[in-house]
Amino acid sequence: MSFKELGLIEELLKAIEEEGYSTPTPIQQQAIPLVLEGSDLMAGAQTGTGKTAGFTLPLLQKLMKTAKNPHKPALRALILTPTRELAAQIGDNVKTYGKYLPLKSEVIFGGVNINPQIKSLQRGVDIVIATPGRLLDHVAQRTVDLSKIEILVLDEADRMLDMGFIHDIRKVLALLPQKRQNLLFSATFSPDIKKLASGLLTNPKTVETVPHNTPIELVSQLVYPVDNKRKSTLLSFLISSNKWKQVLVFTRTKHGANRLAMHLSGNGITAAAIHGNKSQSARTKALLDFKQGTTRVLVATDIAARGLDIDQLPHVVNFELPNVPEDYIHRIGRTGRAGNEGEAISLVCIDEHKLLHDIERLLKKDIPSRIEPGYEVDRSIKAEPIPNGNRQQSRGPRQPSRGPRPDGRRPAHPSGNRFAKR
Repeated sequence: MSFKELGLIEELLKAIEEEGYSTPTPIQQQAIPLVLEGSDLMAGAQTGTGKTAGFTLPLLQKLMKTAKNPHKPALRALILTPTRELAAQIGDNVKTYGKYLPLKSEVIFGGVNINPQIKSLQRGVDIVIATPGRLLDHVAQRTVDLSKIEILVLDEADRMLDMGFIHDIRKVLALLPQKRQNLLFSATFSPDIKKLASGLLTNPKTVETVPHNTPIELVSQLVYPVDNKRKSTLLSFLISSNKWKQVLVFTRTKHGANRLAMHLSGNGITAAAIHGNKSQSARTKALLDFKQGTTRVLVATDIAARGLDIDQLPHVVNFELPNVPEDYIHRIGRTGRAGNEGEAISLVCIDEHKLLHDIERLLKKDIPSRIEPGYEVDRSIKAEPIPNGNRQQSRGPRQPSRGPRPDGRRPAHPSGNRFAKR
């Protein structure tokens, strides 16, 4: 199937061709016709599947058909995203695909001066791509008018809920006209997402391009068991000995990201940290240097890394496993994008064995492990609780399984230590 067969106009087809794309991805094949026909949509799509073009292309085409005053555009489309980086990425997509259309857009997020955003909104725009907090700042200052919105897009809705934006989202929804088209994109269809969708969407069509909560198949996964205090030196060794040129590393905390970036830099590996405490200009520079190859390693927290669009990223490292198993899916989805192969490495200490077990249970398979010579685990070290640990820990201790599982996998070791001797 070609983009032309999806019913897109010539101006969009020309922009798509100039970007080097000829065949729509599965999410684009399914979503674009449904959006063009005016349906509300609930779409399940991982990062790297082409979902952004799946809603920006038909959105641009629909706005062209309803344009009323090209000299003073009215705000008719709103795209809400959880992070600044994702908002900027979507804004770039809108400008790229809409280059031959007389439509104007503005990206608004916090961490930067609000005045240029206000001036742009006063001149008139057709599309706003925004993070919820800064959008409500504009609402409070009466610098944005949401009364004529025709299309609302909630992108990465699952992450917005995880980040606590549900109250902000409800405030925004209360300001929109009741008659509008709603598009909800999410990597997972959790109960909370379904609850949000039920109150937002009207007779929605549902598309899902990958099985629920499964990572992209082109990502190879590997676990390195290692003592916690030796993780930094093991990571430096792996990067140097394997000559990795571009590595995205995840930590749990902002301070941990800073410490690791400093350690790597001290070992001659150019590294930068990106997290919520960094200014927007610092985050933008760190990402640009990483994309251009000036910086070899980008160390990020989950929130900062959400929505990062890095072409052909070869390596993702979980320096620390996430507390929530689904976040592992989001992390490794940074690589293996757009048909390219990728590698996801996890450095796992004894404190994290339960987290690893929960991730493998979500994946429905064990992740292969490899012990690096010289970094063998000290068996005398006892596990310690992880601050803000796994949510499931509050449910009480899991009883060891007494027999084989229905899927044929071995029962978990009573200690939760997958690497313990059996």
